[in-house]
Formats: sequence, C-alpha cells, structure tokens
Amino acid sequence: MARPHLSRRSLLTAGGATAVAIGAAAAHPSAAAAHPAAPAQPADAAQPADDPVGTPAEALRRLLAGNHRFTAGHGRHPHQSLDDLHRLAAGQHPFAVTVGCADSRVAPELLFDQGLGDLFDNRVAGNIVDDLLLGSAEFAVEEFGSLLIVVLGHERCGAITATIDAIRTGGTAPGHIGTIVDSLRPVVEPVLNQPGDPVENAVRANIAAQVRALQTRSPIIAEKVRQGALRVVGARYDLDNGRVSLVA
Repeated sequence: MARPHLSRRSLLTAGGATAVAIGAAAAHPSAAAAHPAAPAQPADAAQPADDPVGTPAEALRRLLAGNHRFTAGHGRHPHQSLDDLHRLAAGQHPFAVTVGCADSRVAPELLFDQGLGDLFDNRVAGNIVDDLLLGSAEFAVEEFGSLLIVVLGHERCGAITATIDAIRTGGTAPGHIGTIVDSLRPVVEPVLNQPGDPVENAVRANIAAQVRALQTRSPIIAEKVRQGALRVVGARYDLDNGRVSLVA
C-alpha cells in the first residue's frame, strides 16, 4: 500500500496542537525564570564594535552581547555599509561560524547584531551537518582561523515537525524534502516518547547531535578544539522574544 505524502506546509509551520503546547510552556512562570529579560543596556555598550576577537571565549561573548543588543532594541548594525564591503573585498576573517536553519526568521547577522565579514554562515533546513556542510565549516576554520562554531537551532522548527509527522503517520515527504526527514529521523525518533513537547525535545536533541557530529566526524575541528583554538557550542533561538540561549 502506498504511504501518504506529508503536507508541504508541515515543513514551514508547526502543527496547531504543537504551537499551542509551546505557547503554553512559554507562558508558564518557570519558563520566564529560565529566560530572564534582556538588560536595557548591553554589558558591552561602551566597547567599540571593532575590538579584536582573539579567543573562542571572546568570540562567544561578542555573539551573546550582540544578541542582548538585538533583543533590547540597541542594535549597532556594524560593518554593513558599502565601505565595509569594499574593505573586505580583498579578504575575510570571520571570527565565528554558524550552522543554522534556513528558516527566514533565523538570520544570524541580525540575531547577533553582526555585519559583513563577521560570520561564516551555513544554513540548511534542520541545521543538519552533512558532508558538504562539514567541509564548509572546516574551510572556515582552516582558511580564516574562525574561533567558534555555533549550531543554531530554533523553536517550532518545520523540518523537525515534518520528521515527527513522518514517524507517527508512516508518511513520506514529497520530492527531495524526504532527504531532510531521513537525515533527522535517527535524531528525532529516540526522543518522541520523552515527557514534554515533542518538537521542543527534538529541536534540542538535534542541536546536541549536530554539535557532536562536528567534533566526531571532523579530525580538523576535533584537533582545533583539543588545542583550545576552537570551541563548538549549541544554541537555541526563541522566535517569540529573539533570545539565543546555549543548550549544548
């Protein structure tokens, strides 16, 4: 018997029941305690945007400070002019690599208040580390000396939702969308019976899985991490308030 195809819409938006569950969790007092309000004035408000970044810790602090500026409405929007583009035409030295979702609401330069030449972006639905993306991350680390890799997942991920639908219904996703579902299935399936919202559980599991993949599948990245020249972290982006929090 032919298996039913999943709706294309499931890749773009979470199901109604899932969205309600996530919204209810966000409204719970414990959720508010886990995500305190961003400060009105970012901690680095007096520091120039062009201070050099020399360590993985400094790279991470710069990104988190930029996210605080974004959520507080104090974005600097640095390095975004035509002059900056001309300055970078001869070469780039991004201090961080992002492995993020292709979702149109998850734009790293905006979320972290960075600009041209700051981030080496890799974006694909479900923020999946396949061979091509792994090579791209290795290229940034080797060629540009990037100090940090951030796997950036987000709540209500459509790719995660489509994978859950496929597992539960036995359906298939149309076209090459099935490749995304097949890649996420081994990560999502083991957490489906855990307490809590299944999409949120799977999002967090996927972030952790892709962080592991970067470090276990790449000798280049693993060696840089061992030397202390590189750090790989996982982060979750909250669509409701714009905050990025570390999760892996």
